[in-house]
Amino acid sequence: MKKFLAEALGTMVLVLMGCGSAIFFGCTAGTAQVLAVAFAFGLSVIGMAYCIGGISGCHINPAITLGVWLSKRMPGKEALGYMVAQFIGALVGSSIIYLLTSTGSYGPSTATGANSFAPGQIGQAFIAEVVFTFIFVLVVLGSTDSKKGAGNLAGLAIGLTLVLVHIVCIPITGTSVNPARSFGPAIFQGGEALSQLWLFVVAPMAGAILSAGVWKILSSDNDQKA
Repeated sequence: MKKFLAEALGTMVLVLMGCGSAIFFGCTAGTAQVLAVAFAFGLSVIGMAYCIGGISGCHINPAITLGVWLSKRMPGKEALGYMVAQFIGALVGSSIIYLLTSTGSYGPSTATGANSFAPGQIGQAFIAEVVFTFIFVLVVLGSTDSKKGAGNLAGLAIGLTLVLVHIVCIPITGTSVNPARSFGPAIFQGGEALSQLWLFVVAPMAGAILSAGVWKILSSDNDQKA
């Protein structure tokens, strides 16, 4: 139960800090805004990695949990529990953002931080989410590997990779690479964000599956050389 609570808490913080920065600071095409939001997400992961990493591993992302499960590092029942907790945490984080924006100078319509892409760009958005999730989850699997991983520096490597992913992907989709992170805000946004939610669930999961397969090959080769 502690693991599930930790995952819910961590995902809540990720959504609150990451999406909150996009709303309150303003995520436009400007370099400063993009960097601010990118670091908000990355620093959230770093902070929670060293807070709850020793309890749950700090997945706070269903795509990461899927990759870990496919890599046979956790049982399926526990992986499912992680995912449920992550979606719940995302809803709580989004609820806090909604309360903050609806009671202040920000109208309820801005209280989301939801992902989106322009009409006619579904192919580009799908490819971006698959590829960047693949890269992100691959770094997670590699840096947390019991034999070849980065040890105590894993959280830093993962967080900084998420910053990098956001810097490149924000102009394309707003960056999800995390189904739970997109789920919470989309529920409050509704409309187009909710209709596009399927892509931000399917594409990251596809990227995670791909990363698990690639890491299996890479880790197997390493073992043979050792």
